[in-house]
Amino acid sequence: MTDAQRTAASLAPFIQHTAIDAGLTRDDIIAHCEEAARYGFNAAMIPASWTALAADVLKGTGIAVASALDFPTVGVMTSEGKAAEARAIVAAGGEQIDMGVQVGWLRSGMEKEFRDDIAGVVAAGVPVKVMLELPLLGADERERAVELAMDAGAAYLKNASSGAVEVANPESIAYLAARVRDGVKVKASGGIKTLEQARALLDAGASLLGTSSGVAIVGGGEGTGSY
Repeated sequence: MTDAQRTAASLAPFIQHTAIDAGLTRDDIIAHCEEAARYGFNAAMIPASWTALAADVLKGTGIAVASALDFPTVGVMTSEGKAAEARAIVAAGGEQIDMGVQVGWLRSGMEKEFRDDIAGVVAAGVPVKVMLELPLLGADERERAVELAMDAGAAYLKNASSGAVEVANPESIAYLAARVRDGVKVKASGGIKTLEQARALLDAGASLLGTSSGVAIVGGGEGTGSY
């Protein structure tokens, strides 16, 4: 698809509309979900504590309810806590989960623990998108993170958790896209604010874009969101 064909509005189905800032109110979540439905975004990404509300608002719209765990501070939860949180998200109506990984475990050579941490979340039964935090890893560690995440059952690999770790870029996305196995996809995340960025990331191999600037992007403008 050329840039001319890939209009701003046509990108909506690739965007996971994100609102995960602290202090969001019930009205904020409702408005966010209604916005996701109005623009036809792929999913509404919301804090786990609001999953049931989001599921109720989005019922029948075809817009997925997505949430994140071990985030925005990544790698601080226990594996048991992550698995329990994943089950709770699914029970509340969550359909997708983005998860932080234990970067420190991987860098300590604790590969089984790193893989099992992801597998415990995958066991909840919905697609899991794994935030690999690529800039924090050396070359060999990146390769192992990719393989271990897929061994654990990841549905998507993500370059990073947010723009604070890495602004999503075509190089990181192409790196992941070149390594995913059949059935595994790539989600780009971190500081995606313009139509040009979105197009470049999709061209590099991303299937989904996580951003809080989705409305601005599909309107052809530039967002100011933090994620």
